[in-house]
Amino acid sequence: MKSSRLLLGVAAAGALAALGLSVGCSSPIPNRTPVGEPFPRTTGATLEEVSVAIPDDWRGRPTVVLVGYVQNAQFDLDRWLFGLLDAQLDARIVELPAIPNAIASLFSDSIDEGMRGGIPPEDWASVVTIYGDAAEPIAAFTGNEEPQNARVLLLDGEGTVVWYHDEGYSARELIDMRSRLEELDGQ
Repeated sequence: MKSSRLLLGVAAAGALAALGLSVGCSSPIPNRTPVGEPFPRTTGATLEEVSVAIPDDWRGRPTVVLVGYVQNAQFDLDRWLFGLLDAQLDARIVELPAIPNAIASLFSDSIDEGMRGGIPPEDWASVVTIYGDAAEPIAAFTGNEEPQNARVLLLDGEGTVVWYHDEGYSARELIDMRSRLEELDGQ
């Protein structure tokens, strides 16, 4: 009897975690293009469990921020990551899973542990997770309609968005981003 209650509890926790991930963006916020605006201040933690003040800890050099609101965005995020790494951009690259959902916040440790299981340890420092209230400013900043698409932002050294795309991976858009990054380097 005791083991069946434990099993039921584990199953319920798993179902709630899945629910939290699936409804991470249950209140759609219209998409917007935040070019020219400072990235919102919030906090998160790397998969190495190091606290990050966003965007303050990224100041001083250009940063490409890949925001994902739902697990289904991972395919788009991976395509962008591959393209960015292949392009050998002179910029910091950060993946930002942002789940503005209180239920997901309750399971953040389990969700982070699941991500650690699928991401090589050498990449954990570049994955910064944000849950609940801390993720809401980012969702409001970019919008979260069509959450399966990554939000890709290029920030200058001061944390201002100088390039943005949210319509799925595009090699042409990557070339455009690289051009904008080269303009930043020339300034």
